[in-house]
Amino acid sequence: MERARHSIFPTFFLSGFECSTFLWKDRKRRDLVAETRHLECADQDYAILADLGIGVAREGVPWPMVDKGDSYDFSLVEPFLEAQRTHKVLPIWDMCHYGYPDRLDPFRDDFFEAFGAYCGAFAKHVAERGKGPHFFTPINEITFFGFIGGEWGWVAPYRNTKEDRFELRKRLCQAAIVGVNAIREVIPDARMMHVDPLVLVVPPEDRPDLADEAWHETFEDTFYAWDILAGKKHPELGGSPEVLDVVGVNCYSFGQMEFQENGPHKALGPKDPRIKPLCELLRLAWDRYHRPMIIGETSGLREGRPAWLNDVMEESLAAVREGIELHGVCLFPGVDMPDWHKGGWLHNGICDLEGPEMKRVPYPPYVDELRKWQRILNRTEHLDEDPMSDPVDLQDVIDAAQRLTTVKSDQNWH
Repeated sequence: MERARHSIFPTFFLSGFECSTFLWKDRKRRDLVAETRHLECADQDYAILADLGIGVAREGVPWPMVDKGDSYDFSLVEPFLEAQRTHKVLPIWDMCHYGYPDRLDPFRDDFFEAFGAYCGAFAKHVAERGKGPHFFTPINEITFFGFIGGEWGWVAPYRNTKEDRFELRKRLCQAAIVGVNAIREVIPDARMMHVDPLVLVVPPEDRPDLADEAWHETFEDTFYAWDILAGKKHPELGGSPEVLDVVGVNCYSFGQMEFQENGPHKALGPKDPRIKPLCELLRLAWDRYHRPMIIGETSGLREGRPAWLNDVMEESLAAVREGIELHGVCLFPGVDMPDWHKGGWLHNGICDLEGPEMKRVPYPPYVDELRKWQRILNRTEHLDEDPMSDPVDLQDVIDAAQRLTTVKSDQNWH
């Protein structure tokens, strides 16, 4: 694949907003947009991104709320569309962020038809309101969705076996392909960004007998959904490199784990010698697909946010030096989000939320670190009137990576 000169995005740094709409363990619908007041604060939230020189944001369409069964009410996303137009921020629309309408079940075949109809209807809605470019994520984190809905029973459809996880994952891939095709029937040049966690799983030090299981999760399970979307597995479902399009890898400190036979795996500590450099993990995805890549989500926690961004950027530029075509890094979320399980704020956003009114307060050391990297990459620190007129020149990113040759990839990146 020939290396692109210009990025597909107007800015190297992206952001986004937590938008999950799952049915939680208590069988009640969660709406993380409401819990963070993002809908009410849409204009402010997008103004913050524009002031930070971030011209792309992952944004969710709340499928369970807009789908009325025989019609769609997309007025719920109008505040987002208006804020995006006002502040010149390009959206990447998440069409299914763990939530789907009550009447549907991904284990039934009518799920595919319903998802395709919804994706096509929304593509028509946004195409009528702007010339684009248009970006979509049909189904967010298919692999993780498989775990939380298919094996761990955290969210609907509440399955709880490994076999259920495998089947749910495959069916979500099939639905995503249906969604891609439905969107491109309306917007032929729409770009797709399929995101999933990029992980490493190792066996416990006292259980070398689990090495095969850990290897399989790292080198097979991690890539299974992307493989289907790319047409490498189950080609009868219609995957292809064009369907896969942009590979979005999500990177968090808890993404390198020790295998546990039951339940979620145990995150490796920061000094664990089994940790692999992020650059090495990025190389696994690049060598497998040779598609444009972004880091689709990444963030540190609390006071660790600036150091995390520094480490991620050093590793990302090390990957660029190795020839990986990296189009951006998404600092996710733009505003804080609650811990799904325990409540309370995670303090992982660009902005913290303070008080009962959830006042948006940018975390100054994190912003300072962002500014530092914008200057290193020769990127704008504030959006102008037409960000798309001057997309990121990937040569600038390559040049910055070459200037930083004294910074080496290392296993202590997080």
